[in-house]
Amino acid sequence: MAPTLVTAAVGALLAAALLGFAFDRRAVAVVVGAALCPGLDAVASLVVPGATNALLHAVWLPLLAGGLLYWDTTLRGESALRERGGRRAVRTGWVALAAFVVGGVGSALFAGEGAALLYPLEDARYVLRGRLVFSTQEGLVQTFLTLGAEGPGILPIQSVAGGVADPVASWVNHDGRPGLGPSADREFRVVESGWQLVVVAAAAATLAVRAGSERLGVRR
Repeated sequence: MAPTLVTAAVGALLAAALLGFAFDRRAVAVVVGAALCPGLDAVASLVVPGATNALLHAVWLPLLAGGLLYWDTTLRGESALRERGGRRAVRTGWVALAAFVVGGVGSALFAGEGAALLYPLEDARYVLRGRLVFSTQEGLVQTFLTLGAEGPGILPIQSVAGGVADPVASWVNHDGRPGLGPSADREFRVVESGWQLVVVAAAAATLAVRAGSERLGVRR
């Protein structure tokens, strides 16, 4: 799983880019919180075997939340969310869902130890890795889509391990297995590489500029 600060930075960037007229401190906090929410399954792993990158990284919660949002804001005669918070609440809800999927689940699926997308129906964790390059010899080369090629499917999703058999460690749970382990060494990973520091710095700068623009009454 990506460091917590990096996941929060991705959520902040999505908030700055997508909130539009709904941008304010409360909405940003909701979106960033949604991005961090999947990481809370590490806490559950203290009791539930293999819960890290599984319990809140499966597809069921975002599918349910997206279905409820669509039903309430589009199909329902009177939207409870719109009546409670107006158009701002609706916009914030959709952006928060995007942050949950992209920042929370995506950080494990694309750049982490993998996400158990079908948990609890299946214990396996999956990763999606590929590359996009331009070669002077081979031209454009990409491996994110495998249309017309031999492979397991359209997307190069690979099974890497099982959550119970090979649990993911975190700063909350040092080995990913049930139990507190009070004497164990725990590391809170702030950033682990230069590009992650760039993402965090870019998110902080973007939020600062966007907040300053809002205070000056500038709308983009």
